[in-house]
Amino acid sequence: MSAPTLTGVGVGPGDPELLTLKAVRVLREADLVVVPVMDRLAADGDAPPGRAETTVLPHVDADRLRRLPFALDDRGGVTARRERAWDAAARAVVAALDGGAASIAFATIGDPNVYSTFGYLAQSVRALRPAVEVRTVPGVTAMQELAARSGVPLCEGREPLTLLPATAGLALVSDALAGPGTVVVYKGWRRHPELVDELRRHDRLPDAVLGRSVGLPGERIGPVDAAADDLPYLSTLLVPARRDRRGGKL
Repeated sequence: MSAPTLTGVGVGPGDPELLTLKAVRVLREADLVVVPVMDRLAADGDAPPGRAETTVLPHVDADRLRRLPFALDDRGGVTARRERAWDAAARAVVAALDGGAASIAFATIGDPNVYSTFGYLAQSVRALRPAVEVRTVPGVTAMQELAARSGVPLCEGREPLTLLPATAGLALVSDALAGPGTVVVYKGWRRHPELVDELRRHDRLPDAVLGRSVGLPGERIGPVDAAADDLPYLSTLLVPARRDRRGGKL
């Protein structure tokens, strides 16, 4: 008999049309599809559908869908709350496997190998059931969708592409902005004013593009507004490389 599988399926930034054909197939073939939900809301029994759930609903029957609570809004590192959520989610997955599910798909926004909750779940499940085979299906990332929506190429020729979260600290952002390539910053949110200051300091503000709710019906894409005070946590900042002529970086 083949080993049970847990597959992290990237479902893109939020547009159901951006799922790959493979992602849709894996979701439809899975015995169970699980999606992350905010643990605080789940505890009250009043959790609205999360972004991953909303994205996969057009492709998956609701009776095969199950929510797994995670501490998605915890910004304190490896906290006790986060660890409890990881452990509880892993136990729920193992219980489903023991109950007869041979394949479980975890739908994650973006790509399962890029800043995804799936990695923590996979590690926790492996610790409980080493025989479980863990797979991933790549998904479209927010930076790719922002590049497409704004008409800004991510990288050309010899240009490097740097992706980092604002939560990593402004020093890393500053180092990247001082370099020759495109810089993408995720999770700007509360650090937006500081990011704007860094863009100004490196003379990169005029070309920068900011994406709010990229891939969703209410998305807003445009120049960086220094006074933006309504950024969602999953905002995306795209700072293109300096380009002075066609093919200049070849």
